[in-house]
Amino acid sequence: MPRTPTVGLDSFASADDCGLCHQGHYDEWATSAHAYAMKDPVFRAFVAIRQENYAGKQDKFCLQCHSPIGTRGGDIVAGFEFADLQPITLEGVTCESCHKVASLARPYNSGHVLDPDGPMRGTIAAPIPSSFHESQFSPLHGGSGFCAGCHDLREVSGLVLERPYAEWQQSPAAEIGVQCQDCHMPRYEGQAVPGGPTRTLHRHTWIGAGIPLLEGFLTEDEEAVHRVEVERLLADAARVDIAAPSSVVTGDTLELGITVKNNISAHNFPTGSTFNRQAWVEVVVRDGDGRVVFATGTLDASGEPHGPEPLLLGSVLVDARGQRVLFPWRAAEHLSNAIEPLRERALRLSVATASAGRGPLSVEARVLFRAFSPAALRALGLDEYAARLEVHEVSRDLASVELRRR
Repeated sequence: MPRTPTVGLDSFASADDCGLCHQGHYDEWATSAHAYAMKDPVFRAFVAIRQENYAGKQDKFCLQCHSPIGTRGGDIVAGFEFADLQPITLEGVTCESCHKVASLARPYNSGHVLDPDGPMRGTIAAPIPSSFHESQFSPLHGGSGFCAGCHDLREVSGLVLERPYAEWQQSPAAEIGVQCQDCHMPRYEGQAVPGGPTRTLHRHTWIGAGIPLLEGFLTEDEEAVHRVEVERLLADAARVDIAAPSSVVTGDTLELGITVKNNISAHNFPTGSTFNRQAWVEVVVRDGDGRVVFATGTLDASGEPHGPEPLLLGSVLVDARGQRVLFPWRAAEHLSNAIEPLRERALRLSVATASAGRGPLSVEARVLFRAFSPAALRALGLDEYAARLEVHEVSRDLASVELRRR
């Protein structure tokens, strides 16, 4: 980020102004992660700890994407307080954070070049002239590279933290021209402004894999709609399959094969800030009386997945001594076992059956996902939000194994 302001805060219109004409898009944006970017308590907690660690000298790092206008406009200074920021800064990724982008200087770390005096740019090929603002078609806004400007992230040290765009570049989706916007900004037919022509438009909700933790950001009805969309997005993300024999002798070891496939053609499962996200496989074996014979990936008293041989999907950050760390700026290495697009991950489990009563044995495997770890929230001093974390079932498979007596 530049050391001195490159644009003026007063050169940009508020989302509220845009909503006077573009009410539909405004309503979508207002419930989105872009509008939540500066309100998110998890983000604010990370910022506070980074401020403390670096005495404010790196305050622009996280804010460069979460509030591009505020950062470039000089509102983010060393040691800033959220309460002191201007309204346009607190809007986060607001309308003109995207629609005033003229070019992309780099596909990571807020690489967008803002042009406050330029037209409103977007994907409408033949915008109708308006007395409110000039409009211009921009092929940049319809491509995955546009999203890369913020969604791929590298630490100050150069350590790669988030890479959905880099994953996409090597993906089957990229090979056939499928862009980020095709899934995360679904098309529909409608009017960009009341009375305007019917066009192909894009949803501005940018559904991802999490429910906002901050109570009051969404109304109860909005949260219910958001949850449905998150579950729809996750429902096809991965598939789990069990390979089991038809029978096993009581007392012998039951050998299970568990395969997880990433059904997403565009990026890894999981993707994004995988060092914060949790994806894992839960396997539970019960006897004919319903008693648990074996379990792994179930939640312990602290709310974390545990058990023998748990299959955790995602990544961890480690320091120079190889110790796991929560904060990216303390990491020396980023280790990932996320599944690449349309690839599989196999796990073999050995289950002792001596404790089983009558048969048959029922085997249940589930792929589960959660946006954050409860332990991470507690480490950030956000214990009150742990109870709001939701575990989403991505996929489930069942198998039955007969018990044979010797």
